[in-house]
Amino acid sequence: MAETGSDVGDMKHDSVSSPGISDQEKEMATNAFEAFKAGSYDESLKHLDSLQELNKEDYKVTMNKAITEFYKSGQTTTSTLKQTLITLKNQMHTAVDDIDGLDDVENSILNYNQAVIHYHMRQYSESISIGEKLYQFLEPFEKFAQAICFLLVDLYLLTFQPEKALHLLAVLEKLTVKDGNSKNGKGESTYSTNKESSSLKAEFTAMIEAAKSKMHQYKVRAYIQMKSLKACKREIKSVMNTSGNSAPSLFLKSNFEYLRGNYRKAVKLLNSSNIAEHPGPLKTGECVRCMFWNNLGCIHFAMGKHNLGLFYFKKALQENDHVCAQLGDGSNGQAAKKFTGIPMCALLANKRYELLYNCGIQLLHIGRPLAAFECLMEAVQVYHSNPRLWLRLAECCITANKGSSEQETKGLPSKKGIVQAVVGQGYHRKIVLASQSAQNTIYSEGQSAAIPVASMEFAAICLRNALLLLPEHQQHDSKPDNGSKSCSQSGTTESGSETSDACSGKTQEGDKFIPAAPSSPLRKQEVENLRCSILACSAYVALALGDNLMALNHAEKLLHQTKLSGSLKFLGHLYAAEALISLDRISDAIAHLNPENVTDVSLGVSSSEQDQGSDKGDLEPVESSGKQTPLCYPSSVSSARATMLFNLGSAYCLRSEYEKARKCLHQAASMVNTKEIPPEAILLGVYLELQNGNTQLALQIIKRNQLLPSVKPASSPDLRKKPLPFQSSQPVQPIQTPSSFTQVQRK
Repeated sequence: MAETGSDVGDMKHDSVSSPGISDQEKEMATNAFEAFKAGSYDESLKHLDSLQELNKEDYKVTMNKAITEFYKSGQTTTSTLKQTLITLKNQMHTAVDDIDGLDDVENSILNYNQAVIHYHMRQYSESISIGEKLYQFLEPFEKFAQAICFLLVDLYLLTFQPEKALHLLAVLEKLTVKDGNSKNGKGESTYSTNKESSSLKAEFTAMIEAAKSKMHQYKVRAYIQMKSLKACKREIKSVMNTSGNSAPSLFLKSNFEYLRGNYRKAVKLLNSSNIAEHPGPLKTGECVRCMFWNNLGCIHFAMGKHNLGLFYFKKALQENDHVCAQLGDGSNGQAAKKFTGIPMCALLANKRYELLYNCGIQLLHIGRPLAAFECLMEAVQVYHSNPRLWLRLAECCITANKGSSEQETKGLPSKKGIVQAVVGQGYHRKIVLASQSAQNTIYSEGQSAAIPVASMEFAAICLRNALLLLPEHQQHDSKPDNGSKSCSQSGTTESGSETSDACSGKTQEGDKFIPAAPSSPLRKQEVENLRCSILACSAYVALALGDNLMALNHAEKLLHQTKLSGSLKFLGHLYAAEALISLDRISDAIAHLNPENVTDVSLGVSSSEQDQGSDKGDLEPVESSGKQTPLCYPSSVSSARATMLFNLGSAYCLRSEYEKARKCLHQAASMVNTKEIPPEAILLGVYLELQNGNTQLALQIIKRNQLLPSVKPASSPDLRKKPLPFQSSQPVQPIQTPSSFTQVQRK
């Protein structure tokens, strides 16, 4: 990307050649420009002061003085320079939106410098707005047209608009070829006799080759965001031919192999990159070591090695903290808000929040919800408009309050059976049965629900935020604008084989996506999938809080979604039935508990949805191979229907239809292994026997911890308890969508 310094040079050069100025002014401007190029900023300022005394009304001199002082400070006074440029712009009474003709292009460099500052301050929308206006006047300003195009290409890739980036790269190629041909034509006549001309031509050729290499790298990043593997493979060859085994090219190739699922090769390529020779963040604004560890973490996440992935993410955080310490005290506190004390190029070096986002997702996958909650709460302070992130926070709260699938559920430990304790001896010996799983519990009594703690009340707020951030209706499909980038020029994206349409410089009105920084934007189908996940979690949280009407509302909305996975449909019926039973609408609940409602229990939704942080150095995890159904979730339609039958039997008991309840219990027990019958079902069997007056049989069920011993179990897939929070390797699916159906207690 072109730096502000090159623009200063262009500006002063233009001042020399501008008509209407004296020879003395030309000489001063030339001397100031040469001193600036040589790094003699004090001398350059002296010439500019003299020039300003002769021409006090020329704002260009004031601008060049401000930029020279900025470089004199080591590029650490970004905020001051920004304010100076804003003041000059106000004096000129021009605004970007008012640029509508060639009369205003004289102020283009002033506007361009503002765009560069916005870029380094992560104010991408403002920078794009200025850059797109300047792009309209490329023809009369071919001198810095390349800088404008490269700036816009970088911005488009940062904001996940690869089609626009490719369109500008095509324009850049034409400008480069045109400029190269014109320069070569001028130099041919003196090339053989003039050594100075020969050296200039060689320097110009090197510049053209460097620009071409840069364009190839940008193209690879764009194609990766678009998941266009064939086009990306072609460009990767060009990058390796022009850049060799440099760190950016190896990072790009590693990213490409990661996209194809060749994780071992991606790791090998990363390890072969010589990151030690790469300039530090103070010069380039990029911490390559931080990106290296982060990318390793993402690759191992995709391989399903979550603990190892977390180790690498922590290494990346350590490198990032080390870089921030190198930047000095200005990297934190009030100084950071004023953008002082830090070189402008290093303002983008801090990737703490992106890395915390990655760590949070990884911790959630390995069953550490409280640690994940802490990481994601820090990240949400920056990425508060990301609906995915609010869903992840809610999942942390749900997991922390429910416990992992390997832990004992509250009140009904499956390992110990339904007997909680034995009290007394002899005739006074009493058996204490385990109570029902706690429901309608307030998890943070005496505390405001808005306080960010891992409670169910806070989960409800997070889910409400996530729903509000999603559009009500999205009528048009949006183009796949997903992706991220890695190293100084490398990029990453999600798994998949979709390709984009032909490159276009303009985005049609319907081609919109929902921003979800730092992860990739949400397309239409991803929005719908995410909405289903949020509704499922919302129904569960409402049930846990005792808000049955709201739970029923969420469950019914979930069941009315057009594209609903089998797993979420199954949970939607269970949640709706539980809410209806709590509202004493047993008949409606029985309709939801019909086993025929379950035809599919697959966890699959769109495989292109990702959820790792995405910015420089942030690879996004793809769906790992060999995805397994969580142990606490029905692994087949048969086991899911058995769960429905167990709950249906409970519903019949509430209407005193004990024979129907017994039939449901018999049928469900024959569909699963005896050892896998949930404790709630055993308690239901005890209750039915007591209702029939079969006290001895009820005691036998309790002692053996078996339901209906006379029924032979069928060898069918496992049913581990009732559906509890399940964690999917696909992040957009609800990681925790438990079903806690109320069972009938023994009277």
